[in-house]
Amino acid sequence: MATKRPAALVRAIRRYFGFSRGETNGFLFLLALMVFWLVLPYLLQPALPEYNATTDKQELDRVAAELTANRQPRFRKTWPQRPRYARPTVAQVELTPFNPNTLTAPDWEARGVPGFVATRLVRYRDAVGGFKAKSQIQKAYGLEPAVYARLAPYIQLPDQEPPRTKTAWAAHANYPAWKDQPGGAIAGLPTAARYPRKPLHLAHFDLNAADTTQLQQIRGVGRRLAARVVGYRERLGGFVREEQVGEIYNLAPDLVDSLRKYTFVKEGYMPASLNINQATLAELRDHPYVGLRLGRVLISYREQHGPFHQPDDLRPIRIMDAATLEKLRPYLRF
Repeated sequence: MATKRPAALVRAIRRYFGFSRGETNGFLFLLALMVFWLVLPYLLQPALPEYNATTDKQELDRVAAELTANRQPRFRKTWPQRPRYARPTVAQVELTPFNPNTLTAPDWEARGVPGFVATRLVRYRDAVGGFKAKSQIQKAYGLEPAVYARLAPYIQLPDQEPPRTKTAWAAHANYPAWKDQPGGAIAGLPTAARYPRKPLHLAHFDLNAADTTQLQQIRGVGRRLAARVVGYRERLGGFVREEQVGEIYNLAPDLVDSLRKYTFVKEGYMPASLNINQATLAELRDHPYVGLRLGRVLISYREQHGPFHQPDDLRPIRIMDAATLEKLRPYLRF
């Protein structure tokens, strides 16, 4: 009974874990193949050519030398050195009473004033039409207080400027009542001295048809600002919305509100169109919504992909965002 149990156990082990002759041969073949595959790189390694980096290094050095020899120098403008010269010294004189309106720059230097301050004093005197008091000289930029204190006792001028006389406006008998008169004018004064008042109740006018004179009727809009609005309108091709006045450079928000308050854009107004397929770089550059950078890209894209047929054909251009395309849409012509 004890002999049967080990024999049954051996048969069970052979049944589940034993190999047949064919399986044993296949296992031995795969094992030999794996060993051969692992040893194969070592067998082939002596046959591989040995890498020599000297040749490649010589070739790279040759190419680098050619690039260095053919490299164009960057634009570097060297400014000529200004010749240095010694400022001539001015002989000092003894201080005596003097009239500052008759002195030249060397005369000031002879009295101990630095050269650049002396030149500044002469220019200041010519600009104000002559010194009238010592206080004007004391205010000169760069004049040291110690230098002025040494010169002040010898300057033949009063300490302070004389009181100003009344102007023609203040001397007029009707000066207090000038506001009550039409346009702020005072009877008897020349027309050129009158400052025309702007109307308090201004009627709305067409923004695309207004000239600079009509725009100046709005409070806060002067001659230069009116010319800037008209110039922007001409570059744009006309306004299609009142909100576009806010795009004008350096325009204060209150002036934008005033322009939108007193102006309107006629319904159905057609602005000047921009032929996107035939416009030159100069025309694209001058348009406020395009500019130089986008104009170059538009021309390059047009030459590579053919003419545009509709506004949506401009969407593939990466530097043109959706907001710019929507603003530019009313001005495009194909």
